[in-house]
Amino acid sequence: MSTSTFAVAVAQFAPTVDTAANIAEIAELAGRAAARGAQLVLFPENSSYFVDPFDESLARHAQALDGEFVRSITAIAEALDIVLVAGMVEAAEDGRIRNTAVAVDATGVLAVYRKQHLYDAFGQRESDWVEPGALDAPQTFERAGLTFGLQTCYDLRFPEATRVLVDAGADVILVPAQWVRGPLKEHHWRTLVTARAIESTAYLAGADHPPPLGVGLSMIVDPQGTTIASVGTATDVAVAHLDPEAIANVRRVNPALRLRRYRVVPGD
Repeated sequence: MSTSTFAVAVAQFAPTVDTAANIAEIAELAGRAAARGAQLVLFPENSSYFVDPFDESLARHAQALDGEFVRSITAIAEALDIVLVAGMVEAAEDGRIRNTAVAVDATGVLAVYRKQHLYDAFGQRESDWVEPGALDAPQTFERAGLTFGLQTCYDLRFPEATRVLVDAGADVILVPAQWVRGPLKEHHWRTLVTARAIESTAYLAGADHPPPLGVGLSMIVDPQGTTIASVGTATDVAVAHLDPEAIANVRRVNPALRLRRYRVVPGD
C-alpha cells in the first residue's frame, strides 16, 4: 500500500421519520469514523427522512438542497474536516420527491445525483412516490488523486450506470442504499457490489440500512472484488484505505476498460 492512501468509511444506520434524530445519528457516526481516520464518510439512501411503506409524508418532509439537512451535514463535514455523502429526500415539483445523493465538504455541495433507476421491482413501486433522475452528466468530485462518482441502490442492477461513471473517470463508486430484505437479497447485494467493482476495476463503497428493513452488510470492495471493510447488521462504521496505485496496478494487469469494444450511451 502506498503512502498516499485515502480513508473512506461506510456508515450504517436506520433513518426514521425524525430528521433531527437522523442528523444527530449522522453526526455521531461521522465522528466515530473520523476518529478512526476516515476522510470521507458514506451514509445510506434516505438518510434525511425514511418511512416504510412510503406515504404522503415524504413530500411534506422533502427539502431543498439549501435546506436544513444539507446545511447540517455540511456543518458536520466542516467540523470534522471530512467529505460527507448521504441520501436525502429532496423536494420536487410534480407532487413526488427526488431520491437524491449529495456530497458535501466544508465549502458546501460537491456533487448531486438523483436516482435514475427507480425500484419498481420485487412488488414495490418507488416511481409512485419518486421522480426519476434525469440522464444528466455523471456526478463526480475529486479528492487526493481519486475521482469519486455517485449512484444509488437499485442502480447497482444496471451495469451500464456504473460504466458511465467509470467512463467519466471515476476511480471510486459511492452507493447510498436501502437494500430491501427478502429471499436471496443479501446474496444479490454482495454479488452486485463485487461485480461492479471487478468489471470497473474500481473501488466501490455501499452503505445500507441495517435489518429489519435493509440487509445491512455495508461494505467497501477493492478493484479486484475483495471486501476490505464491512459492517454486519449493527449500526456502525467500517473504514478502508483506498490506494490509487492499486487501481493502476489492476488496470495494467487487467486492461478490460481499454480492451472493451462497446460504449454506453444514455437511453430513453
